[in-house]
Amino acid sequence: MILRIPRWCLTLGVVLFLLLMGSGVYSVRLLAQQEDSYQYTLLFTRIIELVRQDYVDAGKVQYRDLIYAALRGMLNSLDPHSQFMDEESFAEMQKDTKGQFSGLGLVVGLRDGFLTVLSSIEETPSFRAGILSGDRILKIDNKSTDKMGQQDAVKRLKGVRGTKVKLMIMRPSMGQEGPGEILEIELAREIIKVATVRDAKILPEELAGGDQIGYVRIEQFGEKTEEEFETVLVDLEKKGMKSLILDLRNNPGGLLDSAVEIAGKFLSKGQVVVSTQGRNSIQGVDYRPKQMKRHPAYPMVVLVNGYSASGAEIVAGALKDLQRAILIGERTFGKGSVQTVQDLGNGTGIRLTTAKYYTPSKKVIHEVGVEPHFSAPVTEMEERSLLQARANRGYVSPKPGQREVRDTQLDRAIGILKGIRIYQERVKSMTPATPAAS
Repeated sequence: MILRIPRWCLTLGVVLFLLLMGSGVYSVRLLAQQEDSYQYTLLFTRIIELVRQDYVDAGKVQYRDLIYAALRGMLNSLDPHSQFMDEESFAEMQKDTKGQFSGLGLVVGLRDGFLTVLSSIEETPSFRAGILSGDRILKIDNKSTDKMGQQDAVKRLKGVRGTKVKLMIMRPSMGQEGPGEILEIELAREIIKVATVRDAKILPEELAGGDQIGYVRIEQFGEKTEEEFETVLVDLEKKGMKSLILDLRNNPGGLLDSAVEIAGKFLSKGQVVVSTQGRNSIQGVDYRPKQMKRHPAYPMVVLVNGYSASGAEIVAGALKDLQRAILIGERTFGKGSVQTVQDLGNGTGIRLTTAKYYTPSKKVIHEVGVEPHFSAPVTEMEERSLLQARANRGYVSPKPGQREVRDTQLDRAIGILKGIRIYQERVKSMTPATPAAS
């Protein structure tokens, strides 16, 4: 059989070839690259026409469908975070950054080859159903996630409010042999309103004694996080807060600018919070906070764990590097790459990994994570018990009849802040008084 290539394909190939060749004098190596570009562009075009001509189901060979499928495959082959977004996906991405979307309230990522729950947003269907960080999603509506990309999974989890989705979840065994517990859950999608700053309080006396220790948990970084955080921080300072615990555990990240502004509230003016480096010099950028207001230099502890990712790692890494806070917990997730979103102008877009994040001391975050000053590991049983207690609103004060669940990482943070306060008081008492002028 002789494959007939349409005239427009050949014309396109010639135009591409001429554009690649240009009019200058090139090295042999560059010429070879240009010839390869022409060769593979022509190959791509030939395959599309072959599929359109001979594939058995004519309804599946529209140009749009074929090109979109090829673009998805190309971007997905690079890394789990690069993505081609069709009109629907691009519109959903823009809604997500506004802090509201329709879905289950799950934040997922690939870990050890499995689609894994990084966090379950509070007051959402997934949280009320008891889905926890570390749970592995095996099936979505009876479709296996074994070869499903992260973005495809996210798209399947979201949907129209009120529609239902079935999940098969494997809960890893907690220190025991065996594959773990298999759960089948059906959830109805809801409008998810993400309140990113939670549980702001002065810790009660039964936890902190007489110390005025503030506690704030940031669930993720969105457009309104900086504003919400500023409000609760000012309120805690008015209530007499003397030290602060910033809880970034199970925080999957979010908007870069938001994370930079949060870290900047505790750093000196103009301080670099994070920098990026990529293949091109234009991707080498230093990020500094834009807001001018800073807060007192009270002692700080940042809590992190293996599900603190991206923006959470940027904040933790900056405050650690610049000796502004003590980190307690576990090594963070290690998602430190930059995805640039490009609007293609026709309702579609791409998300492309273009650089990696570096802390102020130029330590790489990607696939490494941020190591805490003090390691305070917890077992999976303890971590899940804490999340379940939080779901029952027993995080600090258990309900009557409910077993008290101790947060050993929080206890460690309180102990360190108490130690800092005692040390500061001793130093102050040993400082000789300034002699009066005669």
